[in-house]
Amino acid sequence: MSSHNESILREPLVTGKNITYAKVTDDILLPVENKPNKAWWIGFIVAALGAMLWVVSVGYTFWTGIGAWGLNKTVGWAWDITDFVWWVGIGHAGTLISAVLLLFRQNWRNSINRSAEAMTIFAVICAATYVVAHMGRPWLAYWIFPLPNQFGSLWVNFNSPLVWDAFAISTYFTVSLVFWYCGLLPDIASVRDRATGLKQKVYKVLSFGWNGSVKTWQRFEIVSLILAGISTPLVLSVHTIVSMDFATSVIPGWHTTIFPPYFVAGAIFSGFAMVQTLLLILRKVMNFENYITMFHIESMNKIILVTGSIVGIAYLTELFIAWYSGSEYEMYAFANRIAGPYAWAYWAMMTCNVISPQLFWFKKIRTSIPISWVLSIVVNIGMWFERFVIIVTSLHRDYLPSSWAMFYPTWVDVGIFVGSIGLFFTLFLLFLRFLPGIAIAEVKLLLKSASLQQKTKLVQEGAFPDEQVKFFQNSLEKYDSVSEEDIKALDVRK
Repeated sequence: MSSHNESILREPLVTGKNITYAKVTDDILLPVENKPNKAWWIGFIVAALGAMLWVVSVGYTFWTGIGAWGLNKTVGWAWDITDFVWWVGIGHAGTLISAVLLLFRQNWRNSINRSAEAMTIFAVICAATYVVAHMGRPWLAYWIFPLPNQFGSLWVNFNSPLVWDAFAISTYFTVSLVFWYCGLLPDIASVRDRATGLKQKVYKVLSFGWNGSVKTWQRFEIVSLILAGISTPLVLSVHTIVSMDFATSVIPGWHTTIFPPYFVAGAIFSGFAMVQTLLLILRKVMNFENYITMFHIESMNKIILVTGSIVGIAYLTELFIAWYSGSEYEMYAFANRIAGPYAWAYWAMMTCNVISPQLFWFKKIRTSIPISWVLSIVVNIGMWFERFVIIVTSLHRDYLPSSWAMFYPTWVDVGIFVGSIGLFFTLFLLFLRFLPGIAIAEVKLLLKSASLQQKTKLVQEGAFPDEQVKFFQNSLEKYDSVSEEDIKALDVRK
């Protein structure tokens, strides 16, 4: 357990008074051990209704075929692939927070990694439903796997990026699930030790015999680092492979080498925006303000700003390369995006993804919870439009003007998308009901080094010079979980 004195210049990752190991456990397990509050029930009922809409829409699609969607001979991919890529992108932030930030020893991940990992798993589940649904004959979905078949020696086409998709997403889901569940084991054991009756028996099975011994913790740390090392390449590879669904084609607007890094940056961008959306609700409804602090919110906003700027550069690079290529078809594809019948979608994408994140340059906006929450939603709206623009505007006007067509979504298209959001939130709310939304063991690691009460104690003992203490006091002014009394306590010296 960390016992060094962290620099006073670092902002605290845990706030509040009289925070003990027992209080951390009590606070985080409160939603798990008690009946859900009114806010949880309202959210769950709305999400469950959305999930029911998803069941109806997908069931109707399976019964009637994908002709129920708004697809036509020209636009063969539309909302189905748009939604698929959108959900895969949202799932990226969980792996980045859990794996990459762990390897870089970024302790601010400790309070947010659990929910981000859960978000990853549920987002990939939503994405996987589109893979099956858009096949047209979902009962033959197993054909995408390299299994011998009765039709001769021909297996799946390994040169197809659609097959790579199946491998990438299944690998991503498996590794993310194992990583998430391994991190849950000590916290499930905490629930087990405090539960009684049937509940205790269930959590006893789920805890896999965790006993909290030194050897168990050592193995836990080793496995976490190994899984982080395995997961890190997936942050880059999964959305790179998804981008190759488009980049390996010869369609103007798709056939470009910038897609892999562009898609990865966009995935991290949208993933962090969704984490921000969820955590701002979580900290308010579950009263986790002392554990998900303003430092976490501001740090995520900075990452959204950086990745949003990278995405903006990618948009401009696409336009430049289309002009520089000298290909009239490539130039027309982008001119059609900017000023064609779907121009409204292009400019909505540019506004949401390029302009709105630039507001985070201003500290007042970066540290405003209502504005951060609204902008996180705006970003994901923009990222949905990005995928729509890439897919539909590149297809609806091809080489033959006689085949040009418009795409209009049907109620089934809308129902599956809105329903998938309901399915996602249903799974996420059930997760918060039965499992800890914050990693208890990892937050406890911060108490002796990065908590406000520990820093206050060291300041009162005279461990830091006055100018550093003054800097620290100024940094606390943005925290909504730190009172004026807490800041003034730093002026007291023993």
